[in-house]
Amino acid sequence: MAPNIKIGDLCKQSMANAEWRMPKEGNEERLRSAFGIRHSALTRVKPARHERGFTLVELLVVISLISILAAMGLVQYRNSITRAAEATLKTDLFRMRDAIDQYYADKGKYPSTLDALVSDGYLRKMPEDPITHSADTWQTVPAEPDPSSPTTEPGVYDVKSGAQGTALDGSNYSDW
Repeated sequence: MAPNIKIGDLCKQSMANAEWRMPKEGNEERLRSAFGIRHSALTRVKPARHERGFTLVELLVVISLISILAAMGLVQYRNSITRAAEATLKTDLFRMRDAIDQYYADKGKYPSTLDALVSDGYLRKMPEDPITHSADTWQTVPAEPDPSSPTTEPGVYDVKSGAQGTALDGSNYSDW
């Protein structure tokens, strides 16, 4: 029997075969008892949801969405840490280069080492490279030798990071 058939349709079919006419609407109960069919078998009842909870598919969808959002958040967090370290590196390089320029403007020569900037008061302390986490990895670029005084040391003209690797913009840290 198809699940969409109602008692009236069932009665019409069985009585049409017997060449009877459909009884009036109050007689359905007699027909049910005559055919031995209970009410629940004739009508399609939606299953009651007495249990509260979620289906497995609902849980899988929610867990997958949470996983995707967590992965995206983790990537953003790691990129923000890298961006902060790169910004600190650029600031430290700018300040050390500025201190080298001030030293040259005051004394007419470049400092012999980066520690001379600290000892002469141009920097409070040597900054730590935020990528390598060390103050000893700075790479110095020597100045051109003075042609009028070839015996003097050329000094430190520029400073670069000693960090290996590539920044988020694709450039090398050692080129900054």
